[in-house]
Amino acid sequence: MDIEPPHSVPSPGAAERAIGTATDVLRTVREAAEGLRLAVDRLRAMVDRAQRPGQPLAQLRAATRRAPLTSLFIAFLLGIALTRRR
Repeated sequence: MDIEPPHSVPSPGAAERAIGTATDVLRTVREAAEGLRLAVDRLRAMVDRAQRPGQPLAQLRAATRRAPLTSLFIAFLLGIALTRRR
Protein backbone atom coordinates (compact mmCIF):
# COMPACT_ATOMS: atom_id res chain seq x y z
CA MET A 1 0.00 0.00 0.00
CA ASP A 2 1.54 3.22 -1.19
CA ILE A 3 0.68 6.36 0.68
CA GLU A 4 1.01 9.45 -1.42
CA PRO A 5 1.27 12.85 0.20
CA PRO A 6 -1.60 15.19 -0.68
CA HIS A 7 -0.86 17.36 -3.65
CA SER A 8 -0.71 20.96 -2.66
CA VAL A 9 -1.79 23.61 -5.07
CA PRO A 10 1.11 25.97 -5.62
CA SER A 11 0.36 29.52 -4.62
CA PRO A 12 0.17 31.96 -7.51
CA GLY A 13 3.31 33.82 -8.34
CA ALA A 14 3.72 37.55 -8.47
CA ALA A 15 2.90 37.66 -12.17
CA GLU A 16 -0.39 35.79 -11.74
CA ARG A 17 -1.37 38.02 -8.81
CA ALA A 18 -0.54 41.14 -10.82
CA ILE A 19 -2.59 39.91 -13.77
CA GLY A 20 -5.48 39.08 -11.45
CA THR A 21 -5.32 42.49 -9.83
CA ALA A 22 -5.12 44.22 -13.21
CA THR A 23 -8.14 42.24 -14.40
CA ASP A 24 -10.11 43.27 -11.30
CA VAL A 25 -9.13 46.91 -11.76
CA LEU A 26 -10.09 46.81 -15.43
CA ARG A 27 -13.49 45.33 -14.56
CA THR A 28 -14.03 48.04 -11.95
CA VAL A 29 -13.04 50.79 -14.38
CA ARG A 30 -15.39 49.39 -17.02
CA GLU A 31 -18.28 49.31 -14.52
CA ALA A 32 -17.52 52.87 -13.41
CA ALA A 33 -17.31 54.05 -17.02
CA GLU A 34 -20.64 52.42 -17.83
CA GLY A 35 -22.27 54.05 -14.79
CA LEU A 36 -20.81 57.41 -15.77
CA ARG A 37 -22.03 57.00 -19.35
CA LEU A 38 -25.56 56.26 -18.10
CA ALA A 39 -25.47 59.29 -15.79
CA VAL A 40 -24.28 61.55 -18.62
CA ASP A 41 -27.02 60.24 -20.90
CA ARG A 42 -29.66 60.98 -18.26
CA LEU A 43 -28.23 64.44 -17.62
CA ARG A 44 -28.12 65.18 -21.34
CA ALA A 45 -31.78 64.15 -21.68
CA MET A 46 -32.76 66.37 -18.73
CA VAL A 47 -30.90 69.36 -20.19
CA ASP A 48 -32.51 68.78 -23.58
CA ARG A 49 -35.96 68.79 -21.97
CA ALA A 50 -35.15 71.91 -19.93
CA GLN A 51 -33.96 73.81 -23.03
CA ARG A 52 -37.27 73.49 -24.87
CA PRO A 53 -39.09 76.81 -25.37
CA GLY A 54 -40.86 77.93 -22.22
CA GLN A 55 -38.75 75.70 -19.95
CA PRO A 56 -36.42 77.10 -17.25
CA LEU A 57 -33.10 76.90 -19.14
CA ALA A 58 -34.62 78.49 -22.23
CA GLN A 59 -35.93 81.36 -20.11
CA LEU A 60 -32.58 81.76 -18.36
CA ARG A 61 -30.77 81.80 -21.70
CA ALA A 62 -33.15 84.46 -23.04
CA ALA A 63 -32.71 86.63 -19.93
CA THR A 64 -28.93 86.30 -20.16
CA ARG A 65 -28.95 87.37 -23.81
CA ARG A 66 -31.14 90.40 -22.99
CA ALA A 67 -28.99 91.60 -20.07
CA PRO A 68 -25.58 89.86 -19.94
CA LEU A 69 -23.94 92.19 -17.39
CA THR A 70 -26.90 92.00 -15.04
CA SER A 71 -26.89 88.20 -15.34
CA LEU A 72 -23.16 88.10 -14.61
CA PHE A 73 -23.63 90.30 -11.54
CA ILE A 74 -26.46 88.10 -10.24
CA ALA A 75 -24.36 84.97 -10.78
CA PHE A 76 -21.48 86.62 -8.92
CA LEU A 77 -23.72 87.51 -5.97
CA LEU A 78 -25.20 84.03 -5.94
CA GLY A 79 -21.68 82.56 -5.87
CA ILE A 80 -20.72 84.76 -2.93
CA ALA A 81 -23.89 83.83 -1.06
CA LEU A 82 -23.31 80.11 -1.58
CA THR A 83 -19.64 80.34 -0.63
CA ARG A 84 -20.31 82.23 2.61
CA ARG A 85 -23.06 79.80 3.61
CA ARG A 86 -20.58 76.94 3.82
